Amino acid sequence: MGKKGSVMLIRKSSDIQSSEITPRATYEAFQGDRRRFLAGLGSIGAAAAAASLFPRGAFAATTKLTTVPSAYTVNETVTPEAKAQSYNNFYEFGTDKSEPAHNARTLRTRPWTVSVEGLVKKPQTLDIDTIMRYRPLEDRTYRFRCVEAWSMVIPWNGYSLAEFIKAMEPLPSAKFVQFISLADRTQMPDLGSSGINPPYSEGLRMDEAMNPLTLLTFGSYGETLANQQGAPIRVIVPWKYGFKSAKSIVKIRFVEKMPHTTWNDLNSDEYGFYSNVNPSVNHPRWSQAHERRLDGTGGIFPKSIPTLPFNGYANEVAGMYQGMDLKKFY
Repeated sequence: MGKKGSVMLIRKSSDIQSSEITPRATYEAFQGDRRRFLAGLGSIGAAAAAASLFPRGAFAATTKLTTVPSAYTVNETVTPEAKAQSYNNFYEFGTDKSEPAHNARTLRTRPWTVSVEGLVKKPQTLDIDTIMRYRPLEDRTYRFRCVEAWSMVIPWNGYSLAEFIKAMEPLPSAKFVQFISLADRTQMPDLGSSGINPPYSEGLRMDEAMNPLTLLTFGSYGETLANQQGAPIRVIVPWKYGFKSAKSIVKIRFVEKMPHTTWNDLNSDEYGFYSNVNPSVNHPRWSQAHERRLDGTGGIFPKSIPTLPFNGYANEVAGMYQGMDLKKFY
């Protein structure tokens, strides 16, 4: 992490600049070359190379973001943007890591609204641009660890989810926050074909959602989120495995009891509700003691590094789990 001790959030006015949209003709020309290029390469190498050839705007409109620095950051080698944009888990757009970057071009991120429901004083439906402007967007470089034992270091752009939750004024009876992702077959033609039941659902305990590290996220690398990253709004929970960080959110619900979550419902033996990064608790089919860091420094073969408890964020979050058996409550 960065500076120890108290963290100061820097406040100043935030604005959103005009979109930079790739012309349709340019996009269509790129598509033909992209298919031929991918046909001759392996999935990981092909995905990274393709992203370097075709700019993010070839797949979706992007907007430069005005951001402020944040003390919530790690001083580690950042994963190249091309790799972060081309190696994704987003099953609504395909199960292979290279598929979302291509298939998610059908996702329409404007107009977009998020409904706030459940045990809250202010149930309402908010426009995405209103939510983005609620607080200054910060630059936060986080470790991002996937349950499949690979990891990245990504500069995300957003603000603490706690700020948004406070404004919604949840009732004292609200103990959990549930996130529901978009499920629209007109935008996601293969929805449900991966075996997961739509809509995608995730959840956090209220104290986890209120932890200042939990980021309500609108961008990465200084631009709005690419579609394949979960545009236009997602959460990042950096001490948990990546599937806990819900993408393309359309509903936020405040509830009293632990909510159903997609992967926990699908296979609770492999995917627990908490899913804190824990190198001492293996996945049933592989070890979690090490991870492949996709940061561009390992050449063809990503380097293997030891996995840290809570993904290296133990100082900030371990106190929330005092007295809990983290093997039992995985």
